[in-house]
Amino acid sequence: MNVMINGEAREVATGATLASVVDDFGVPERGVAVAVDGAVVPRVSWQGTALHADATIEVLTAVQGG
Repeated sequence: MNVMINGEAREVATGATLASVVDDFGVPERGVAVAVDGAVVPRVSWQGTALHADATIEVLTAVQGG
């Protein structure tokens, strides 16, 4: 099935979870937030969050600055 990750169309397995998709996408272990269809999903919920076709996933990385 197709999903959008940071504005890029990606093909993922039917029934994929958010955890499997962010792992395949290479998301760092720390300093990131992930939203599905505009709602932030806590990291503890990634494994149990099933994705649907045409889901929009945004991966946001914390940036330190001054």
